[in-house]
Amino acid sequence: MGGRCRTVERTKKFGMRDGPIIAKDQRLRPPAGGGFSAAKKTPVLTGLASTVLLLGGCAQTLTYADLPAANIAVPEQWNDSNSALETDIAQYWLALDDPLLAEFVDLAVSNNLDLAQSSSRLAQTREGLAIARASRLPAISASGGVARDVGDFAEDSLQFSVGSDASWEADLFGQIGGSITAARADLAGAGYSLADVQRAVIGNVALQTISARSTAAQLAIARDTLVNQDENLQIARWRLQAGLVSSLDVEQARVQRAQTAASIPSLESNLAATANAISTLIAEPPGRVFALLEASAPVPTPPEMVGLAAPAEVLRRRPDVRAAEANLLADSARVNVSRSQLLPMVRLTGSVGSGSIGIGNLFDVITGNLFAGVSQLIFDGGRTRAQVNSAEASAAGSLAAWRQAILNALEDVETSNTDLRAARQRVAILGKAREAAENAAILARSQYQAGLTDFQTLLLTENQLLSARNSLVTSEAQRVSAFVTLTQALGGGWDPVDYSEISIQGSNP
Repeated sequence: MGGRCRTVERTKKFGMRDGPIIAKDQRLRPPAGGGFSAAKKTPVLTGLASTVLLLGGCAQTLTYADLPAANIAVPEQWNDSNSALETDIAQYWLALDDPLLAEFVDLAVSNNLDLAQSSSRLAQTREGLAIARASRLPAISASGGVARDVGDFAEDSLQFSVGSDASWEADLFGQIGGSITAARADLAGAGYSLADVQRAVIGNVALQTISARSTAAQLAIARDTLVNQDENLQIARWRLQAGLVSSLDVEQARVQRAQTAASIPSLESNLAATANAISTLIAEPPGRVFALLEASAPVPTPPEMVGLAAPAEVLRRRPDVRAAEANLLADSARVNVSRSQLLPMVRLTGSVGSGSIGIGNLFDVITGNLFAGVSQLIFDGGRTRAQVNSAEASAAGSLAAWRQAILNALEDVETSNTDLRAARQRVAILGKAREAAENAAILARSQYQAGLTDFQTLLLTENQLLSARNSLVTSEAQRVSAFVTLTQALGGGWDPVDYSEISIQGSNP
């Protein structure tokens, strides 16, 4: 009925940690007409798809007779040749050692409304699997009634009746089995989609918190610089009163101070907007988060990473890739479900009942019938054939989406890894620039107070120091943001163990 069956030992350990499996030459190829099976010279990204198929037994064989092969070559290693990753990416934010960030992440995981919506869709999909499995069992209904005649010749006695009807459809050509396979894949896909939403929400919380830390640090720099510029303005006024300089020094000092003071309201506005965004992510009204972030704190420093997990391992961890693979399996199963509607359907129906005048002898005479029927579609104006074509088109789209998810994952890792490496280099260079700017500003201030240099030199060095401090804070934020983006690209932000019950649900017949 459902094609050949093969017992694979790996399916007994079905869980999100186990798949997908990529063969040694790292090529992804759902073979035309071969379903999600792996040939010796045609390795396949099996994972969830092949596992669920094998767990489905012989009820349904999925094929891709009309779909092109994925044919995506996955590299054995990244451009960064290291292959080990020391950071625990499941909870990568803890490595940043920011208690406030850890608090926000915990609140987001518990309260985020996007996650709540995704959880509801998961619960709905789980019930869809229960509905599909129920189709294998017979449907039984019972009925009962009481009647009384009215009219001139009516009898006064009551007439009682009870009965039961049953029906069962034989799954000769895999329609029910295919629906169950599709429902299993839908459930797994919904679970992985929930994990992907969690991954995105946690990453967004982390990036927003980093942005808030950067803004708060720049705000502290602006206020600290404003104090120094007030001192410079006062010195210029004293020197003007002493007749040592012209009023030009005073006016230039006022311009510099006003420009710095004007940046403070803008930074305060940006900090409030970021804090409000975090409040929305953790599902609470604005206010409390802003108060927590207003106090200046250092921008977190990411841990040093020895290297990256292998590309095949990254694809195992990416929930969006696995969700796309599950959707591909579900749509492929629906192709066979739609095709089975063109084949004969066998249905068994039966009924049993009894009726009598008076309840005392209700079960004296019991009647019943059993009927086995075969139906075959002859003509429906092309509706069923159109449904088949529609299902095939949907499966083709899911295959393209799966391929796109794989390419996006590879692109994310390569780009994020380059960004992190470049950000680390910028931090090192700008750290030296800030140190030099601080020394120059100290020298210029002391020389101006002693009358050994003009005010233009002091203005230039003060502006260079302000720019160097802000640039360093910005680059530090970019460095830790690149770390967050990279760990997200590697599949961080969720733990497969937390979603293992989706696999268990899918493995039950």
